[in-house]
Amino acid sequence: MITGILLAAGAGTRFGGDKLQFPLPDGTPIGVKAARNLLSAVDQGIAVVRPSDRQLAHLLKMEGFRVAFCPNADAGMGTSLAFGVTAAQDTDGWLIALADMPFIRPDTIRGIAGLLRAGAPVAAPRQQGRRGHPVGFAREFFHDLAQLGGDRGAHPLLAAHAARIQALECEDPGIFADIDTLSDQAMAYHV
Repeated sequence: MITGILLAAGAGTRFGGDKLQFPLPDGTPIGVKAARNLLSAVDQGIAVVRPSDRQLAHLLKMEGFRVAFCPNADAGMGTSLAFGVTAAQDTDGWLIALADMPFIRPDTIRGIAGLLRAGAPVAAPRQQGRRGHPVGFAREFFHDLAQLGGDRGAHPLLAAHAARIQALECEDPGIFADIDTLSDQAMAYHV
């Protein structure tokens, strides 16, 4: 079983707050679009959100996610990632996705999940030699993931195990397209 962890606990300060509920051109909130893409490829999904983000939690529950409220989300992405993995210990692997990356194609996400199911220790999409999101980790990385903290996410873990990353070569610009500012939202017309 592969569990999707949707990291949705950021403060959205560069965006001006509440970015995951901001509508894309088709009216779908940013976080909901990312959630749908992730859930299409995994067996179950857990969304890590801030305790105060009840409306977003409700939207993600309606999409089929179990919601885990991270009490110390302000400590950074690594802390939220560790919290999410700990909330989903009973699984064969985790596919870690960012809720502000709604343009990743579902087939790309399914490809990463497929690599995990086939035994890859770590899997990530790659385009023109550059690694993108989402990233999948096999069960053997549970303790390493559960120990993460701060705002670097899994970057130190990926650097330490770079030779073990199985790449999914793709032509998906969405693997690099995150929405950090209001002007980033305009990329929806170009991805």
